[in-house]
Amino acid sequence: MFKAIFEYEFLQNAVLAAFITAIVGGIVGVIIVEKKLVMMTGGIAHTSYGGVGLGFLLGFEPIIGAFMFSIMAALGIGVIKNRSTGAKDIIIAMFWSLGMALGILFISLTPGYPPIVSSYLFGNILSVTRFDLVLMMVLAIIILAVIFVFYQEWKAHLFDQQFTRIMRKKTILLENVLLILLALTVVVLIRVVGIILVIALLSVPASASSYLTGKLHLRMVYSMIFSFIFIFSGLIVSYYTDISTGAVIVFAAVILYILTWLYSRRHKHKLEIKED
Repeated sequence: MFKAIFEYEFLQNAVLAAFITAIVGGIVGVIIVEKKLVMMTGGIAHTSYGGVGLGFLLGFEPIIGAFMFSIMAALGIGVIKNRSTGAKDIIIAMFWSLGMALGILFISLTPGYPPIVSSYLFGNILSVTRFDLVLMMVLAIIILAVIFVFYQEWKAHLFDQQFTRIMRKKTILLENVLLILLALTVVVLIRVVGIILVIALLSVPASASSYLTGKLHLRMVYSMIFSFIFIFSGLIVSYYTDISTGAVIVFAAVILYILTWLYSRRHKHKLEIKED
């Protein structure tokens, strides 16, 4: 396979997509897990399916539709959450269901044979095109630049709740910016793991890294490494078999999470014995 990477463009696209996805997903995933925004991310991801369906219906790139719907979902959830006294879970569920319903409706209205949407639902890293790659790179640069600018503020926002209460106005800004980043991250990850499995790639590596260190920047590094291992495993298996990329990625992620958890438990037990 490694020799084939230099011969085939689709494999070169896949490897580059793996790097971009691992970097973005690893960093943003840690923030999502710390802020307990996993379900909100799932809501944004599933809402994007409406944009995929609209793209097929109107004849433009489905990933562009996913981008538009993700942004609208993030802003909509943010506005309603801040102004409504209702349960946050209900708001997320509403967007989640509406996006999926619109996607199904638009695809059913598309003339001709029904389009194949499995790569958008479950991911297929081998089908990433040059256009997808360029869009992923642009969004990744934006995401990383914003995180770099707001890093210290988010660090305080995540770990010093008293500070965030004092700086209330800045907290609202940080939360709104974070929602936009979630939407952009979802778009970056869709072509690799699919809408349905986005939550797993964002949450599992970040959660596993928390068992190895408590430092924010190290957790992001470990999360990126884990993400790349999972994605590259999916790439290799997809190249040699017909198994879905997203399924392999999630399967590998869950196994490594369990191993990391067992390691942390054993390491903690050894420390307790030494202290006794």
